[in-house]
Amino acid sequence: MTEPRIAVLLPCYNEEAAIAQTVAGFRAALPGAVVYVYDNNSRDRTREVAASAGAVVRRERIQGKGAVVRRMFADVDADIYVMADGDATYDAASAPAMVARMLDEQIDMVVGSRVSDATLAYRRGHRFGNALLTGMLARLFGRSFTDILSGYRVFSRRFVKSFPVLSAGFEIETEISVHALELKMPTAEVETPYFARPEGSESKLSTYGDGWRILRTILTLYRIERPLWFFGAVGGVLALLAVLLAVPLVLTYMQTHLVPRVPTAVLVTGLMILAALNLFAGLILDTVVRGRREVRRLAYLGHAAPGSPT
Repeated sequence: MTEPRIAVLLPCYNEEAAIAQTVAGFRAALPGAVVYVYDNNSRDRTREVAASAGAVVRRERIQGKGAVVRRMFADVDADIYVMADGDATYDAASAPAMVARMLDEQIDMVVGSRVSDATLAYRRGHRFGNALLTGMLARLFGRSFTDILSGYRVFSRRFVKSFPVLSAGFEIETEISVHALELKMPTAEVETPYFARPEGSESKLSTYGDGWRILRTILTLYRIERPLWFFGAVGGVLALLAVLLAVPLVLTYMQTHLVPRVPTAVLVTGLMILAALNLFAGLILDTVVRGRREVRRLAYLGHAAPGSPT
């Protein structure tokens, strides 16, 4: 076996104050890795500072972290990908252990689960939102991770090259988690320290704005990946409403053999038709999704497992 090629991927936007420290940390932790900094239209000296620190600097002009991850996964060729933020909040020294676990257990994603006692590093609103979204993901998809919003992850080549990135912004971590859950990939989590940003570096994450986008992404992915359950639930609600409206009509008809409230009867009929349409839509889309999942699984199986001889 030859040594795996390791690429460190750092998406950045206005991280002049932190990027040099981040690049230096990963170069020290993973001496054989190539560190890539993908700048997302920074208005400061992020690109110049990153290049001076020894990183390979590239640029993505479409704004949003999802767009940057899409570009990084498409352009960079490696066996193992280490992704982190360029704000020096993630512990670069944890990377070798995460990579080693991937190789030893031949798994496809290792999530750096954040551990921090610093309020400035991990705000209370972010903690609550992360816990809420993590629990929702577990309920909707059957299992989850303890920190679905962590930006510190190690990926295998077969994960990266089978992942069709569709997200635009910070909801990318949720999409990554759902991709691993849907294809039933072997994954693991490693607790890693999480630090406060260095002075001069500001967070771009909006607790409420991005939290709403992440919640919307979870519901959208559930509709896409579980159409039978989603549309079946909608159909069930419509059918239940129709039955509740129909009960008085039936009772009146049994007593008088008349249907005095024709508009209500028409509404009940329409609701039942909509319920049936939702059910059939769910059945049809479930077949389509199964085919799409098989295609993604075949793309995934087209690459060797991490740590296996090629």
